[in-house]
Amino acid sequence: MTMEQRILEARTATLAWLETMRMRGAPDGVSRVSSAHDAARWPGMLLPGTYNAVICRRLLGGEFSDPDGLLRWLLAYRRNDGVFRIPGMKDDAVFKRPEPDETWGYIDFHVTNYSLGAVEAIAPEEMPDLEFARPFVNRMHLKAWLADRDLRDPWLEGNNIVNLGSFLMGLRGEGGDHALETLLHWHDYHQDPATGFWGVGQSLNETRLLHAMAGSMHNYHLYYALGRSLPYQDKAVDYALSRPTGIDSACIDVDLVDLLVHAHDATDYRRDEIRGWLREKLSALLGFQNADGGFADEMSGVRRQDGWVRGYEEPQGISNTFSTWFRWIAIAMIADLLFPGLHDWHFRRMIGIGYRKERRP
Repeated sequence: MTMEQRILEARTATLAWLETMRMRGAPDGVSRVSSAHDAARWPGMLLPGTYNAVICRRLLGGEFSDPDGLLRWLLAYRRNDGVFRIPGMKDDAVFKRPEPDETWGYIDFHVTNYSLGAVEAIAPEEMPDLEFARPFVNRMHLKAWLADRDLRDPWLEGNNIVNLGSFLMGLRGEGGDHALETLLHWHDYHQDPATGFWGVGQSLNETRLLHAMAGSMHNYHLYYALGRSLPYQDKAVDYALSRPTGIDSACIDVDLVDLLVHAHDATDYRRDEIRGWLREKLSALLGFQNADGGFADEMSGVRRQDGWVRGYEEPQGISNTFSTWFRWIAIAMIADLLFPGLHDWHFRRMIGIGYRKERRP
């Protein structure tokens, strides 16, 4: 079987698995997280189960029988200020950083960006309510927020920054352009020229360097979307090509693929080696698909909703909508580069995981 046939068969299997996650009695597209998800006990987890499934299904070219109903269902989770929040998350059960405001800021940005990604997938004409992000248009407010970014944890902060950048792009007619310039200046000042990444202590050990890469891939989206040349992109490519092509976590794998695919499209640096690395990674990813058609994150341990440390959890190793979407981003990006025209992939237009800048020949 050719690689192209493997991709298309894997796509069909995943679309069939997504159908098994469908929440009966709800609009088409509302999904459980996994076969382990008891929606009666954890109804709030239908939101992440759904936004991951919706964006994955749209990436694969799937359609929805009742997009208006699905849109209304999603928007019911949006507060008056535009933030989407998972019901059931409480102050005493969440943690990302010691400061509660930082914890909720991270969670709210993350859930809102992904929820808006699902809204965009089914109703791109729907204008998002970004009232919560308008204070960041103010230069002094944004600079104060940037001063609090803790680059000892660049993975966390990379998510914070790309999510905010996505919201600022939605406010470009209201001062968001100037805010984005401030954001880019901050990045230019703090980037490590030895690696092309952001993060403190990258040279201390392999884990710190890996986390700097994972966080920086998010920051890179600002440069891609704004049409700016990414400084030290060759250093980032060197690091990514040094990584093994076997299976890692869904996050690490998609980050490496995203980095290399965009570098291949933007520069002529080590392009043949990039294509070879991606071909090997593609084979590993396709071989990792579960028999039910979905994909797992890792094979052992417990998987939790990001930030909900004393909340929903399920065993690793089983297919879930989060990992299935992330793994398909990686597969589709590689397929789009290696086999253009094989399939009409529908990548996200909002920056963040799943965003794909239009490729050059």
